[in-house]
Amino acid sequence: MAQSGLIIVDKPAGWTSHDVVAKMRRVAGTRRVGHAGTLDPMATGVLVVGVEKATRLLGHLALTEKVYEATIRLGVSTNTDDAEGEVTATASASGVAETEIHKGATALTGAIMQIPPQVSAIKVNGQRAYKKARAGEAVELQARPVTVSEFAVLDIRAGDDVVDVDAVVTCSSGTYIRALARDLGAELGVGGHLTRLRRTRVGPYDLSLARTVEQLAEACEILPIGAAVAAVFPRRDVTAEEARVIGHGGRLPAAGLGSGPIGVFGPDGELLALVEEKGALAKPLAVFAG
Repeated sequence: MAQSGLIIVDKPAGWTSHDVVAKMRRVAGTRRVGHAGTLDPMATGVLVVGVEKATRLLGHLALTEKVYEATIRLGVSTNTDDAEGEVTATASASGVAETEIHKGATALTGAIMQIPPQVSAIKVNGQRAYKKARAGEAVELQARPVTVSEFAVLDIRAGDDVVDVDAVVTCSSGTYIRALARDLGAELGVGGHLTRLRRTRVGPYDLSLARTVEQLAEACEILPIGAAVAAVFPRRDVTAEEARVIGHGGRLPAAGLGSGPIGVFGPDGELLALVEEKGALAKPLAVFAG
């Protein structure tokens, strides 16, 4: 059996997240592989892949903070809000002042309500929005609360009727950088779309830990599941008796470690479970023992 843990992949452009998973199945020698937080084919950068028991972590890891480097083109709108879509409108951005671009980015920072792109994986009446959109149907997507803790403009480059804006975005799970590009363009009255996206961090996992597909094909580096949990979540070490209880899916008294997932480790340092404290009890979210 393959080692349980995480593979931090530097996803290449043109690959879907599923393409990466398929490749890592061959590299790791197991079918039990998944990923946390989809990256569009155009995007590159950090994709967290789980192997064997670590696939149970992925839903929790997907909820962590993410950081992106992006380039937004003002003056051109597309039906996907990125460079892979069809152009739907153009407007000269040559008159947009740099101060207005900075103000627009500031307006999209903080706790905001964001309408996802029409071409997205969100389900509408049981069907993915992108399938409906590509079939020519108008898709009604509801605005969702997201948090953009940083939308920093790094560089502004003016071209013929377009302006390219390089930015760094730090945001919560569920934030679409494509939608930020669209909304910045709308705020400035000229439209906009995303031309480049690189994810540089997912939770504590950044590009310094990531390896290219080619590097992983030569030497598959797997971060052990215990180290992966300890890097993200609070740690709780338990006695042998408590380890027996949690190993059978039982509950423990709460230890006051917060409301999010907590990694529970046995006397030998082995990861036993992820738990969540509710009131006076710590209840298992996922059990890894055995």
